[in-house]
Amino acid sequence: MSHVSNKKIANLLFEIADLLELKGVQFKPRAYRRAAQNISTLSKDIKRFYEEKKLQDIEGVGESIAEKLEEIIETGDLEYLNDLRKDFPEGLQEMMNIQGLGPKSLMKFYEELGLDSVDHLEEAAKNGEIRKLEGFGKTSEKNILENLERYRKYKKRFILGEILPIAKNLEKQLSNHEDVKRVNLAGSIRRRKETIGDVDILAVSSNPKKIMDYFTNLPEIERVVSKGITKSTVIAQENLHIDLRVIEEESFGSALQYFTGSKEHNIELRTLASDKEWKLSEYGLIDMKTTKTIAGKEEKEIYNSLGLDYIVPELRENRGEIQAAKSGDLPDLIKKGDIVGDLHVHTNWSDGSQSIDEIVQTAQNMGYKYLAICDHAKSLQIADGLNDSEIKKQMSEISKLDKIYKSITVFSGIEANIDKKGKLDVRKNILKDLDIVIGSIHSGFKLSEKEMTNRIVNAMHNDYITLLGHPTGRLLNQRESYNLDLNKIFEIAEKLELVLELNAYPQRLDLNDINCFNSRDYNFLISINTDAHTKDGLKNMDLGVSTARRGWLDKGKVLNTKSLEDLKKHLNL
Repeated sequence: MSHVSNKKIANLLFEIADLLELKGVQFKPRAYRRAAQNISTLSKDIKRFYEEKKLQDIEGVGESIAEKLEEIIETGDLEYLNDLRKDFPEGLQEMMNIQGLGPKSLMKFYEELGLDSVDHLEEAAKNGEIRKLEGFGKTSEKNILENLERYRKYKKRFILGEILPIAKNLEKQLSNHEDVKRVNLAGSIRRRKETIGDVDILAVSSNPKKIMDYFTNLPEIERVVSKGITKSTVIAQENLHIDLRVIEEESFGSALQYFTGSKEHNIELRTLASDKEWKLSEYGLIDMKTTKTIAGKEEKEIYNSLGLDYIVPELRENRGEIQAAKSGDLPDLIKKGDIVGDLHVHTNWSDGSQSIDEIVQTAQNMGYKYLAICDHAKSLQIADGLNDSEIKKQMSEISKLDKIYKSITVFSGIEANIDKKGKLDVRKNILKDLDIVIGSIHSGFKLSEKEMTNRIVNAMHNDYITLLGHPTGRLLNQRESYNLDLNKIFEIAEKLELVLELNAYPQRLDLNDINCFNSRDYNFLISINTDAHTKDGLKNMDLGVSTARRGWLDKGKVLNTKSLEDLKKHLNL
């Protein structure tokens, strides 16, 4: 039996959904996507469900999909998927990753123009062949070329939320080895950058050869690129490159600082060292006159020796952190433990996977004091959005549950859609009775900056809106932020005392760290919400907090660090 990660299994199910869509099959693709999404967010290895014969306990996994999961887990392969693959060129599947191209368009390109790869698609768009097809024109070709460029740009980057569990698992396995004295993630993943290129791990051991043998034979490792006594490079699932370096203990701190980066941050530190006639490298902070090592074992020693307060990894982007560390003005950053609740979660009333009760239980077990159920509203049909009658029924159920739970308060809410004129798709007589109203954009992304800004500003003036959901609309590695005057949005938020969301869903992280950094100039609050569609998705709060920390936010800037009493006062509940 081969080891197949949750992520890899989820990707196989997503691929089945893609191929079924290309074949024009109805309903089944959605079932496979739902199962894939739930598997990708499981908190434990799917193999445990298999061993306990409980695969169908996973939300969205019925008998048919469970049988396929068993085959994948037992053999590492799936005959059903292999048969589907035979019906289409491999390049056609890759083309489905390009934003704006659905299965109908791709099949039209394939059947009428013979386009079966990304390169052929690009050539056809450049040569004006696509505009000859019914329903397509010059603008279509322009959009395809722009999206192709974006796809290639993102192709080599990994989303933090998808890779961090893999990296942490490897770090944990190394830390449990008897011959490993210290181990730490480094690089951009330690700084919690939203996308990463590869993973760096540093370790201290008196037996580096034994550690390299152990590391390169871990079940998660798919291929060994190079293996040495003090450095090995491997490829794990998702074609993720990972470097492990075994470092001398006396220089572990300096190596950790060096390999964590960022490059720009390190250049500034080396300049400070040079001004003192010292040299800073991965081997330590050295006095060039005496060749004496000033610091190296601990990171904190490096910063303190240079006259700086310790700078946490999330701030190391050369955005003024070194000057702040010199003057003792580094921010008191928000911490995971400061979060008191989550104000944006979904349930199986719309496109979520669990019942309200299951989600509330999970939140309560996490120690939260409040939770807002905000399912999609009606116009988002792909997400089974609720109509006005269903919203009222859900409000009634939430009210009953809220009386049952004593240690957590459950708020009734909605994620309403903002149309192109800035109107919400829920009637005001419904909105007025809800505790939380999130206004979000889910379509119509290609407006001009002026049109999009006015659209959002109009929505912000709705009397009942509580917060603006995922304000810039970007999807990591898929879609750029829409054209938007964000400073104008910040100004209106300050004027109206409206809350903006930092959406912690792994593919969003919206507002991003730069947006958060700039928001400090305005007097409005940000709510860090998970937008969870499964109970395990609630754990993505960590990603949101990391983004807020990268944006220099303290707990005073974040709404859901407030106590229940203070939250109710702020929201006039």
